[in-house]
Amino acid sequence: MARSNKPILWLPFAAGGLVSALIIPVLIAITGVLLPLGLIHLPYAKLVATVHNPIVKVIFFGVIAFSAWHAAHRMRTAAHDLGLGGGIFVKTICYGSAILVIFAATIALLLL
Repeated sequence: MARSNKPILWLPFAAGGLVSALIIPVLIAITGVLLPLGLIHLPYAKLVATVHNPIVKVIFFGVIAFSAWHAAHRMRTAAHDLGLGGGIFVKTICYGSAILVIFAATIALLLL
């Protein structure tokens, strides 16, 4: 069998799928449902201190980066299924958008 670079692309895709399925719903439930309804009381100062922690920043970066890569790969395969082809243009748009999201997340987390 010929060697392939597909495992390099599949590792962040699989990690992004795991993050998207397990971590993002919990973040949405906590910050989008439980906090606004007052079911969890988390003082603003404590929330800000948590977000400024370097370990939490790395975790947020991982969640954003892996989810972006997963979404880019899904968009590329969807474009292929819709008949747009799997050429370099589609790959550049899909993976380039993921790289831009990851870059923007890096800048935003560094400025926090």
